[in-house]
Amino acid sequence: MAAKKGKDLLLKLDEDGLGDFITVAGLRTKRLAFNSETVDITDADSAGRWRELLAGSGVQRASVSGSGIFKDAQSDAAIRARFFAGEIADWQFAIPGFGLVAGPFQITALEYSGNHDGEVTFEIALESAGAVSFAEAA
Repeated sequence: MAAKKGKDLLLKLDEDGLGDFITVAGLRTKRLAFNSETVDITDADSAGRWRELLAGSGVQRASVSGSGIFKDAQSDAAIRARFFAGEIADWQFAIPGFGLVAGPFQITALEYSGNHDGEVTFEIALESAGAVSFAEAA
């Protein structure tokens, strides 16, 4: 895969629950991480006392984070409303040349900051709240 522009990573929210995704405007940095917990099944009979793990049994999750500036009142209002309601909504994370990660996520952190001589910035963190799918880029 050839190098891609970071600006082409897109975080999108299903604003109306009907599959109409809007891009969260103003994000300057974005990050997607996948994690899987392990289940340790090591016992006294484990070969050489090496740890053994149970395949396919750990809890999987995806985390999304980003930071930037709000440039769009629509995405600002949609994010803020979902955070304060504790709502779980469908989100998409588009990775150019790789694919589309989609599923239900909950906003777990929403932070605003700013310097006296600069713009207001925000940081957002989301955690998966159900099965996450992946579709390869065409």
